[in-house]
Amino acid sequence: MRLLVFLLAAGAGLAQAQQTTPDALLLLSRIHQATQKLSYTGTFVYQQGQRSETSRIARIADATGGTEKLEILDGVPREVVRTRDSVRCYLPASQTVKVERAGDQREFPAILPERLADLARHYIITRGESARIAGFDCQSVLLTPRDEFRYGYKLWTDASTGMLLRARTVNEKGETVEQFTFTQLSIGPVTRDKVKSKHAARDWRIEDAAAAPANLAEAGWTVDADLPGFRKVGEVRRRLRESHSVAHVVYSDGLAALSVFIEPLPEQRELPRTGLSNLGAINIYTREVANHLVTVVGETPAASVRRVADRVVYRRPQ
Repeated sequence: MRLLVFLLAAGAGLAQAQQTTPDALLLLSRIHQATQKLSYTGTFVYQQGQRSETSRIARIADATGGTEKLEILDGVPREVVRTRDSVRCYLPASQTVKVERAGDQREFPAILPERLADLARHYIITRGESARIAGFDCQSVLLTPRDEFRYGYKLWTDASTGMLLRARTVNEKGETVEQFTFTQLSIGPVTRDKVKSKHAARDWRIEDAAAAPANLAEAGWTVDADLPGFRKVGEVRRRLRESHSVAHVVYSDGLAALSVFIEPLPEQRELPRTGLSNLGAINIYTREVANHLVTVVGETPAASVRRVADRVVYRRPQ
């Protein structure tokens, strides 16, 4: 989900676009449709660097936007239930429910935009080899970035239904930085009890990350991704604690996502660490601007998050 610096001559741009094949775009379209229309249950393994995690998922697709439940099976117990209106994360160890209201949510594993043709401006999209995954005959599709601002991807889709069975994220060296793979999958009707939380949670603490529309420009902030193909898809202010909120701006190229967080620096506390850090495919860049902490988090290479963070500017409103 990352890379691009195009704006070349029109002829050169056309030559690049011709490298993307129609049959590969058709595969992406089938993946997108499948993640919107299919109901299923399954188990998948998520890998990030040397770390791996097994999860169980159930999804009911319907006209309301669908409902799904994700249960993490390794380590600390966690359960996530997503509906059209909210995402609720159940943490039984601390008896806490974290709630996030409806916003720019993407169903798992719906990582593709409706305007698929736009991806060809920033990725070379081609068909790959066939494979067999979790008992399904699959066809792969490769997305090779055209610049240094995004990663490359390889996706494997069920030849019959279009369901995404495996997704791999690779860096500029071709190294895998992130991957998920279904190890078991059943496509078809799912009963409602499969997508309900198993926790009553009647007396649990509720942490509601309430969000409201925001206009950072009016508050004096200039936030511009300045990354080819990345568009702003959300701008809100979130409540983190009772007396603390953070501004949150989200950008996406349709595949990769990048977030900008702006919050006041804490008083009488040790200042957070600034600079670059990473976790698998996610890079994080933090800097101080006008007594605020600006943090950029992206499913992108380090060059992208640094570029965006360096362009966040504050000017006191007149």
